[in-house]
Amino acid sequence: MEIRPWEGYVKPFRIWGNLYFVGTEPASTHIIDTGSGLIMLDSGYQHSLYLVLHNMHLLGLNPIDLKYIIHTHGHIDHMGATRALIELTGAKTFIGSADCDYVNGKLDLSYAKELGMEFNETFEPDVLLNDGDKIKLGNTEITAKATPGHTPGAMSYFFDITDGSCVMRAGLHGGIGTNTMCREFLDKYDLSYDCRENFIAAMDRLKDEPVDIFLGNHMQHNKTLEKSMRILQGDADAFIDSSEWRGCCKWAKQNLINMMESE
Repeated sequence: MEIRPWEGYVKPFRIWGNLYFVGTEPASTHIIDTGSGLIMLDSGYQHSLYLVLHNMHLLGLNPIDLKYIIHTHGHIDHMGATRALIELTGAKTFIGSADCDYVNGKLDLSYAKELGMEFNETFEPDVLLNDGDKIKLGNTEITAKATPGHTPGAMSYFFDITDGSCVMRAGLHGGIGTNTMCREFLDKYDLSYDCRENFIAAMDRLKDEPVDIFLGNHMQHNKTLEKSMRILQGDADAFIDSSEWRGCCKWAKQNLINMMESE
């Protein structure tokens, strides 16, 4: 596979308040400025790290101020750059406990092979998260909610962001892809089909979470690019939609059901 990271470049922007997008088209990366350091939500591919760092600098976000790197799940497109960031910044790393061996290399389930890549920048996470755990830094408290299915340790995150006068609730989904729940993938790695029921149960459990700003770990999940264009045109509230989270949960559940019925 020929890797051409510059083709996935996206100009960075402030989503709302102290929340920023600094990622790329193939994999989203978000930054929260907590006032006491920066939190990164997913690091992206290792070959795209230079684009993420460039974007941070464009927004006046110094990578040296990075304190926490929090991962939605243990696939290479969401944690491939983490080892380099650890070496650069010393940031503390978080991931769902069931995905620990995905990132430390003990299980060959990073999805690198399926993408025609190699994953050798492994790391040992500092904090293994379980359902309901809270992460605090500065003015930000993040609640982790287990969202198993796409991977066993997929985590969704919920947190308040502020523009100094108003507060909005943001939600980042842990992973809605059915590619790792299809028969071919599960049989290839001798994985349990229970992941499907776990995923459906998680969608039912999380759909009623109050979310003003829905974030995707891929741009297409929440129409990141389209909304960024609206922001550039002067719509400061382009990402605010209190119905979008529930709609995504319902869609993701039905998408999996449709896949199962087609097999």
